[in-house]
Amino acid sequence: MTGPERIVQRGLWFDEMTVGTVYEHRPGRTVTEADNVVFTTLTMNTQALHLDAAYSVDTAFGERLVNSMWTLSTLVGLSVAQLTQGTIVANLGFSEISFPKPMLHGDTLYGETVIADKRESASRPGEGVVTFEHTGRNQHGDVVARAVRKTLVRMAPAS
Repeated sequence: MTGPERIVQRGLWFDEMTVGTVYEHRPGRTVTEADNVVFTTLTMNTQALHLDAAYSVDTAFGERLVNSMWTLSTLVGLSVAQLTQGTIVANLGFSEISFPKPMLHGDTLYGETVIADKRESASRPGEGVVTFEHTGRNQHGDVVARAVRKTLVRMAPAS
């Protein structure tokens, strides 16, 4: 007796990634005050601009800002199910990280990733190096984060 077909969610194998393809990651993630305070305190970031509402009122922003590391972490996280779930070997590094506009409590982060480059690994057969260019936008379409990330990704297993 056979059962129903089973499909396990996974990211893309190296072979399935095409340079220039843009992946839009949905749904987005709305950041709450609790998210910001918990992330900021868990990571020992005592910056008043993230934690102290009274202090933040007198800054150029007039209110607390979401920790930019939350924004970066969540931007990468938004891409995982679609691109690297179960297919990544390792993150190799990040570069060109920028935060052109801050995230505020209640903003929603949407992510997109461009496959910027890929090459087979010279030292690790069956794996390849993929360069992702991640862009995060808020609900208004404003760019709030950019990052270039190199990863080591598995090639599709032989059937």
